[in-house]
Amino acid sequence: MKKLLTTFAMLLACLTTQAQYDIIPQPQSITLDAKGRTLAIDEATPVNDKLNPKIENAEGWRITVDKLGITIEGSTEAGIFYGRQALRQIMAGQPKELPWAVIEASPRFAYRGMHLDICRHFFGKDVVKSYIDMMALHGMNTLHWHLSDDQGWRIEIKKWPRLTQVGAWRDRTVIGRNMGLYDHTMYGGFYTQKDIREIVDYAAARHITIIPEIDMPGHMVAAVTAYPELGCTGGPYEVWPDWGVSEDILCGGNPKVYQFLEDVFTEVMELFPSRIIHVGGDEAPKIRWKNCPKCQQKIREEHLEDIEHLQGFIVRKMEKLFSSHGRVLMGWDEIMDCNVPKTSIIMNWRDFKGVADPAVEGFDCVRTPNSTLYFDFYQIPQNEWTNTLLIGGYSPLEKVYAYEPVPDSLTAEQKAHVIGVQANLWTEYIGSSDLIEYQVLPRMAALAEVQWVAPERKNYESFLKRLPRLLGIYDSEGWHYCKYAFRK
Repeated sequence: MKKLLTTFAMLLACLTTQAQYDIIPQPQSITLDAKGRTLAIDEATPVNDKLNPKIENAEGWRITVDKLGITIEGSTEAGIFYGRQALRQIMAGQPKELPWAVIEASPRFAYRGMHLDICRHFFGKDVVKSYIDMMALHGMNTLHWHLSDDQGWRIEIKKWPRLTQVGAWRDRTVIGRNMGLYDHTMYGGFYTQKDIREIVDYAAARHITIIPEIDMPGHMVAAVTAYPELGCTGGPYEVWPDWGVSEDILCGGNPKVYQFLEDVFTEVMELFPSRIIHVGGDEAPKIRWKNCPKCQQKIREEHLEDIEHLQGFIVRKMEKLFSSHGRVLMGWDEIMDCNVPKTSIIMNWRDFKGVADPAVEGFDCVRTPNSTLYFDFYQIPQNEWTNTLLIGGYSPLEKVYAYEPVPDSLTAEQKAHVIGVQANLWTEYIGSSDLIEYQVLPRMAALAEVQWVAPERKNYESFLKRLPRLLGIYDSEGWHYCKYAFRK
């Protein structure tokens, strides 16, 4: 009996000490010292980095706590950086001592993304940098930056200056959900190329790549307002004050449109070193093209099958441009309908509702289903919605955590095409940095576990027990976050 009690006490002590390493994302392994030794923690405790090529995953890390202090290892600087973020959580509780241990982790997916729309509402450099800081804390490595849309063009293009002189500003904004009421206040803003370079460098220092998106041929009302000749009707246009999808898109039969796109993307590629460039391609109604003589003539000249393939012709033109610069094209899943090359990367957002799985079709893809990973959706039940107006939908913390991007129905070859997972933040109804923080936190923590942790090791109750360490960091940073999951 005495031996049994001793064994139980040792087990309890082991569980207690291991709890000090219960962080998010959950490490793959935590190996505690068999003798139960501890390291006293104070301001003089040494923390050492050293590169270790034996760590196989380029972003994996190892933390060793022993008599030498705390050592963070990775085969790259990125791995060491993620190890530092893990240590930041470990130290968040200001421990007086830590058990000797070896803690190891490596990410499940190479692409671990968050998206930010700064077109519907514009946010300055400091807000974008704070967003990047939140991503870095959660071990994410890709910011998908939505830079152009109907409601505003947000990036300086020197060859086409009216894009920001005119296209970055709307004269009014709809009040509520497109009820026909407007505030009649000029609204807008944009980033200079100097601003862009500063933010790209800031992200790179945190091992985050920024993928720029210039959405085309749809979602281009701001551009055709600045240059009406780029549209099928020639205008007049206005930077769109409403939310939703406009019928006015780029004219697929106008040679000037192709020069415009080449000029824009060439400057974009000069600003962003990302291997991937995003062309959007979603929600492009073809109503104007059906009635446009230039578009119909282009379809005949290029021997295209139908009007949908005119969009594919435009996308393939951009793919060739990107390829000549050593880049890869990415687009929303609509571009699969346009006969695009298999080298394209598909971002599938429509939950496979009448949409083929790009992984099955042979495309590399990033999962970002709107029903689960659109963080502009509410994260509390509808009967508890507050006066905060959002776009709708419901994706609570538990639903985000439970998401599995690689279904068992896929073959091994198809599973390899799923290169990553991303959550999106569209900002039609998000006009403040406080609300940005509230909408993504703590759902970003749940997403981090999807991106880093194998599905068989995930456990929501365990996640909730580990989450307070992160919440403490949120508090110290002054970040707002949703507390609904912790209500009794």
